[in-house]
Amino acid sequence: MNKRTFKDIDVAGKRVLVRVDYNVPFNEDGEISDDTRIRGTIPTLNYLLKQKAKIILCSHLGRPKGMQNPKFSLAPVAKRLSNILGVPVKMAKDAVGESAKTLVGEMQPGDIVMLENVRFYAQEEENDDDFAKELASLADVFVNDAFGTAHRAHASTAGVAKYLPSVAGFLMSSEIMALGDYVENAEKPFVLILGGAKVTDKIGVISALLPKVNTVLIGGAMANTFIACNGGKLGYSRFEKDKLEVAKKILDEAERLNVKVLLPIDVVASTEFAENAPCKRMKADDIRDGYQAMDIGPKTCRLFAKEIKHAKTIVWNGPMGVFEFKKFQKGTRAVAKAVAKANCVSIVGGGDSASAINSMGYAGKITHISTGGGASLKFLEGANLPGISMLLDKDK
Repeated sequence: MNKRTFKDIDVAGKRVLVRVDYNVPFNEDGEISDDTRIRGTIPTLNYLLKQKAKIILCSHLGRPKGMQNPKFSLAPVAKRLSNILGVPVKMAKDAVGESAKTLVGEMQPGDIVMLENVRFYAQEEENDDDFAKELASLADVFVNDAFGTAHRAHASTAGVAKYLPSVAGFLMSSEIMALGDYVENAEKPFVLILGGAKVTDKIGVISALLPKVNTVLIGGAMANTFIACNGGKLGYSRFEKDKLEVAKKILDEAERLNVKVLLPIDVVASTEFAENAPCKRMKADDIRDGYQAMDIGPKTCRLFAKEIKHAKTIVWNGPMGVFEFKKFQKGTRAVAKAVAKANCVSIVGGGDSASAINSMGYAGKITHISTGGGASLKFLEGANLPGISMLLDKDK
């Protein structure tokens, strides 16, 4: 990693604006249901606390569309963070207004202030220069620890970096190391596992990693497009008709590179897209009319697990089925178990694949679980991430 981190500059006693990704999920009772993203920033915050820095936290939550909305307030997040750290976290009523300026002005070394949701301001997603300047005026140093938003050129990720010395936090630097160094220097056999709904979302990753991997395992609805391009019968399973040629080119390129591509051989198919719909096991390329694929089947689970067992490097992004329904989580859970048991460097992208690993208690057996779904895909593609490119480079 050639970007400076918070350990490369003096932060002792300084006002440090830390961009975090506290866009956490809430349950029906309005309680935080998964605080993984909050806990991921604790090493950075603990370091800054030891340095007696004045910590100003900045994040978004949800999609309030540039308007104040109590439903998306960060107040519950501040409370949870305070409980985790065991220190007070003061909550501002705004991000750049009088409340924020007053609380920041009163800060003592070791204090923590959380600004209100930056997406309450339309200027945030517009990367408005004046808004970025106002945020920057609150601090002396900027630390970006929000990998999940690094692919977005917003005021609080890229804009503010123009006005402050800007460095990576612990979480950001660990993401860059895992998704960069581990993949670039991957030990083989290297297995890429892809799931989710669309081939469209993964074309860049497949193109970038195909020359580096030995095997690609494809599940989820995106597998249907590959099966369809080979002439398979899919019932009324969803697939991307406009990506059949792309899928064929990927398979042809894999064959040219001598990369094994494994598609599902059986699926669990249902008559409707619903939790309790009746379902049956069928061949993945011969699904009856009136049925759609909802998960990979047991034979496919065993096939994929066999490949995963011998891997020395694994990158996994995307579920194997309709993971939001418990009935169709078995494929994703089987892959999660296999990845956790493998004796290898394992990197799991954000989203449902990460949720499966966490919910099953396998997180401690994974080398790296990324906090950014879209950002991790973009990084693996080799795309420019504004939130990272704006950070200071290390001296050569």
